[in-house]
Formats: sequence, structure tokens, C-alpha cells
Amino acid sequence: MVDYKKYFKGKKITVMGLGLLGRGVGDAAFLAECGAELTVTDLKSSAALKPSLQKLRKYKNIKYVLGKHRLEDFRNKDMILKNPDIPIGSVYIKEAKKNKIPIEMSATLFTKLSGLPILGVTGTRGKSTVTHLLVHILRSAGKKVILGGNVRGVSTLELLRFAKGADLAVLELDSWQLQGFKDHKLSPHIAIFTTFYPDHMKYYKGSMKQYFSDKAQIFRYQKKSDLLIAGRQALPLIKKEKIKSKIISPKDRLPRGWKFHLPGLHNEYNAMLAVEAARALKIPDKKIKNALSTFSPLSGRLEFLRSVKGIKIYNDNSSTTPEATIAALRTLGDKKKRKIVLIIGGDKKYLNMKSLIQEIPKYCSKVVLFKERGTDLIRNEVFKLEKKGTQVYEEDGLKNTVNRAFKIATRGEVLLYSPAFSSFGKYFKNEYDRGDQFVKLIKKIK
Repeated sequence: MVDYKKYFKGKKITVMGLGLLGRGVGDAAFLAECGAELTVTDLKSSAALKPSLQKLRKYKNIKYVLGKHRLEDFRNKDMILKNPDIPIGSVYIKEAKKNKIPIEMSATLFTKLSGLPILGVTGTRGKSTVTHLLVHILRSAGKKVILGGNVRGVSTLELLRFAKGADLAVLELDSWQLQGFKDHKLSPHIAIFTTFYPDHMKYYKGSMKQYFSDKAQIFRYQKKSDLLIAGRQALPLIKKEKIKSKIISPKDRLPRGWKFHLPGLHNEYNAMLAVEAARALKIPDKKIKNALSTFSPLSGRLEFLRSVKGIKIYNDNSSTTPEATIAALRTLGDKKKRKIVLIIGGDKKYLNMKSLIQEIPKYCSKVVLFKERGTDLIRNEVFKLEKKGTQVYEEDGLKNTVNRAFKIATRGEVLLYSPAFSSFGKYFKNEYDRGDQFVKLIKKIK
């Protein structure tokens, strides 16, 4: 392991993108404590970033440039620490590269400096469940595991504090974080690739090829001694690539008799990916089986919240693609009874919703549209479902939408919040804020 305090001390670093999720704050605080000279820059104003700025107010070695970026902050620096959401083609990143300044990301720096074996998980759907389930299995088996990457409120860089004495790190990696791995020609020692579906098409300008290329960095630089565990859905695309490492593609179903409390075939698929990774790390099946029986669903992923007046309410806020919402409908739905009251809608994602619209009348008695820019694109097609016996409603604001859905639901039905769209827009700060708001509204229902 590299002496990270010595590594960062005195370095002039621009942190690009502070944000409100806590990751940027953690990165900045960690670097400041290591003695780096920081310039933190973000397009958001100081007023918008107030919660994050308050957490950093004690550090005197941080200078702020807010509400804008400046080219001068990308010159004469030792390093740029880039928020993964910032496009790699940013003029400011280009300026840094022109000046031969290294571009880093939190997860990449951790991977380079920690000295730990790295297990990385990516995919369009399922990566969070696989990541957290695997960590649960390993910790239940007595392993000292660091959990990082695309985890709410966690600065992966800051986890260097705990690397000494740990056995390995498990990182959930989205396509943007994996761009950093590409820049440094790195891949995890064990890679898990769950699924691959259309997503983030605005960012990738409609290019599935580029989206997959970023995802593929999780195995691109693996060695012969490394391992790639590929879900069957993604396997055909993966096999088209030149792969040096060993490939395992597990079965889609758990062994008979194994208890697992997450509903749906898609969750058994996810579980088997975690199982194969645990087996690769020499965890006995008995311990894996026991751990699966004690794992609980993650927040916002087909999460059962409560039952009110005989109506079961589920929070599936993390379903931001049509495929994810279809999986939720098939898991909770019954084609004969059509008992689901579905809430969908959100901001534009530039994804094809045709397959979802076709599935809705098979499982849903009612649909409530949450009015937003993305929802408007499917509004007319969803209202046509009334001809197939599905009642359709539309509301402004999450509170009105939830109240309408509960009002029209009847005893024995399921109220499912599975948006199929992203959260950004005029109502929410981010995806987590949307889920938090929904949970608060459900708690108030009497």
C-alpha cells in the first residue's frame, strides 16, 4: 500500500464537481486532511451547495470557484480529481490534458494506491444488488471487506484510511467511473458484468457502442490470472471482445432449497453472480447459503414499505429504465388478477418505452402518470391503454401522484412505485431525493 498522506501532501489539486451526494465532500475532506492544496470548482452556486460547503468549512487549504469553471484552474496543477458525471470531452478536461496534468477519479485512485485485490461490479441493472449481496456474503464468512464505488454518500478515495488490514475491496462501478480505469489501463482482479441494456443515451448521444465500450473497461485490461463473471444476458456481447482472463457465466437460478428473500427471477440471476464470485474467493457453499438467507432488499429496489388497508406498497425508485420496471411488474404481478396500481414517470432518458407500455395492461388495473418531461413523451400511448381495461390518471407533483394512487387502489392490490425514468427535473435534487420523498409520503398515509 502506498503512503497516501505522503503521496497527496503539498500537491496542487483541482477537485472538479463537489455535488450534494457526499462523495465529492468526502474526497475533498480527505485530500485536505492529507495536506493537499485544493481548488474545488462546481457549476452549482454556493447557495445550492450550502450543505456540502458547511461540512468543509473547517479546512483552510481549500479554495472555491463556484457557479462556473475556469480554464486557469486546469493549469499548473499536479492532478485533477474529476467527478464521474463530468463528460470526458469537457473543454476543461481537455485543457488539463493539453497541460499534461493527470486526470483522476476517486475509485481509480483507490485502486492504484490501496494495494488491495479489487473486485469490481458493473452492468446496467443489478450491479447494486450484486455488490451489496457479495459484501454481505464475504463479511458473513469473516472477510474484512471495503465497500466502495457507486455507493451513496461514500468517498471511495477516503476508504484508503481502512485499506491496511483489509482482505479486499468490492467496488460498484458505473460506466463513467470505468472511464477512469480506461485512462490508466486498469481492470479489477475479479470483474462481474451483470446485464447490458440501453441507458444514459443522452450522455452517450445515442451510442450503445460507446456505452458498452466504457462498461467493458471492467475486463479490458485483466490478465490471464484474473476472472470475469458474466451474466448470461450480457454474455453474447462480451464474447465478441478479446478477453485474456478466465470467463465464468453462472446459471440463472439458485440451487434448490436455498432461501433468498429478494423476489423475482432477476434477483436469483443477480444472486448467482454473487455466489460465483464468493466461490472464486474460496467461500464454502454452506456459508454462502447461510448469508443469502439473511440478506435484505436494498432501499428503492422492490422494497416493501408497508401494508395500509390491505394495500401492499413497494418502493422501486431505482428502476430508471423500462427493463427494470418490466422486471418489477413480472415479479409482483398476476396476469389473471391484474392487481397492480403503477406509478411511473420522470425526466427524459431517451429510451424506447414501447415494451413497457405493452406490458402494463397485462399486470396493472390502474396507472398514475407522474407528470414530467419524460412522461409527456409516453402520455398519449399510456392513455390508450384504457381501451384494454387499465384505468389511467395523471398528476402534478409526487404528493398528488401518491395520494391519487392510494385513493384509487383497493384492498388486495399492490401500489408499485417504479418510475422507469430518471429523477432530475424541477421536483428532485437526484434519484436518492426522489426515493426519500416517496418513503416520507408513504409513512404519512393513514
